[in-house]
Amino acid sequence: MANIWEEFDNVVDVEGLKKDAKEAAENGGGGFKEIPEGTYEVEVDKLELKKTKKGDPMLSCWMKIGAGEFKGSIIFYNQVLTNGFGLHNANEFLRSLDSDVKVDLINFKQYHEMLLDIFEAVNGNLSYQLEYGKNSKGFNTYKIEDVFEN
Repeated sequence: MANIWEEFDNVVDVEGLKKDAKEAAENGGGGFKEIPEGTYEVEVDKLELKKTKKGDPMLSCWMKIGAGEFKGSIIFYNQVLTNGFGLHNANEFLRSLDSDVKVDLINFKQYHEMLLDIFEAVNGNLSYQLEYGKNSKGFNTYKIEDVFEN
């Protein structure tokens, strides 16, 4: 019977993890400032369906801060889409972007195309007041408080 550490060795890409840690050290910890909780004016800079390191489908949205001390910094929204709760959270977030694109999952090919449509509708056209915080379990929260036409 394998112990828990051997199980981790079997499910975590240890070589990839070591490579990522080395790159972070060489780049001064990644070079990203920690974005504190707060309200930010953001624009969607990237919106895509991608794979996690484990190979699971994930919604990834990069939101660029447009003003203030953190202008130009990115807030990352990532939601794994392997269960109903994750899909619900992703869909609610996408609907809050107010793109006028119908948000629904039929299959992942269609979901990917829908994300491209949403990005096309909002990129350069809309900006958002984003409330960025943490819930009681320490997970990041993202709430679009207001939508502005550019």
